[in-house]
Order: sequence, then structure tokens, then C-alpha cells
Amino acid sequence: MQLKNSKTFENLARAYAGECMAKARYMFMQYGARKQGLKYLASVIDTVVYNEFNHARMFYSFIQSADKKPIDKIELAADFPFKEKWDLCDNLRFAAEDEAKEADEIYPAFAAQARKEGFDDIAALFDNVAGVENCHRMLFEDLYRQMSEGTLYKKPAPVKWKCADCGYEVTSAQAPSVCPLCQGAQGVFMLQLSDGN
Repeated sequence: MQLKNSKTFENLARAYAGECMAKARYMFMQYGARKQGLKYLASVIDTVVYNEFNHARMFYSFIQSADKKPIDKIELAADFPFKEKWDLCDNLRFAAEDEAKEADEIYPAFAAQARKEGFDDIAALFDNVAGVENCHRMLFEDLYRQMSEGTLYKKPAPVKWKCADCGYEVTSAQAPSVCPLCQGAQGVFMLQLSDGN
């Protein structure tokens, strides 16, 4: 079967569109974090933005390989999430939900279809991206939990806080409100993430 005439081709286009939209939604979240002075949180989200860009790039590469000529358009009927508003905490929860759907439902189904049609390399791509989206889900769940519980920068026991801007370190239950070395606001301190990031 030729890729261009397959259901996998359509799924690649849906995955590409979904990753582009996720990248844009997470850029909105990153912007919101920066506006709230949460510079390090914004940089964590920026890493996910770049991951989503690369997922889109890989899906796009397979789409373009389906024909030597430019592909004018691919018509799709698909549903995509538009839940985010301007509340950063809620948006972290929504992002975790969306990543879970990709990891647990969408990409496994796309991988199964690709295998059925004989596109094992594309199936492997969907499987690998699903694994990354699961990591994104855990990250966003952790960030949402910490933000909603007020523990982003306040812990029940002392931990090491490190300024991402200048490297200053201190062990305390709460990150300094201002870095004593570079005078950066509290949001420059690295977060304590439970998923190992």
C-alpha cells in the first residue's frame, strides 16, 4: 500500500496538526508563566514546546515523503482541544489531560493502524511519541499539583534551591523571594520536579 492512499497518511496529518496546536497552546502557557514572574517554570514549559515542535517536524517529514510533488492539501475531519483560558494553574491541568489522551488513546491507535497497513517505521514513531507524551503528562500533573497546593516554591522540609540565572544555592523549606546574588525574583529558582526533570 502506498502511504499517500492510506489511513496512516491521514493520521500523520492529524498528528502533525495536533502537535502544532499543542506547541501553540504551550507557548501561551509559557507566556503566562513569564507574565507572572515564573521564569523557570516558563523555561520548563519551553522545553515541552520544543519537544512538540520536533514531533510535528517528524510527522511532517513522513507526510512529505509520500509524494515527490508538493502536497497541496490534506482534508481532515478531527477534533482538537481548545480548553485553555488565561489561568496558568488550570492550563497545566488541561495540558496533562490532553497529553494523557495522546499517550493512552490517540497515538497507540495510530500506531496500530500503521502496523496494520505495513508502515512499521511510522508505527514506531507513534509509539515513541506516545512515550514522550506520557512524560509530558506526568510533568504537567506535577506542576499542576504543586501550583494548586502552593508548593512550587515552598516545601514541607528543606530542599536545595538553585538560581537558574546565576547558580546561587541555598537549602531551605522555601525559595528566597529574591536571589541574594543576582537579585532575580523567586521565579528564577529551579523547581523541584518529581518526574526527574
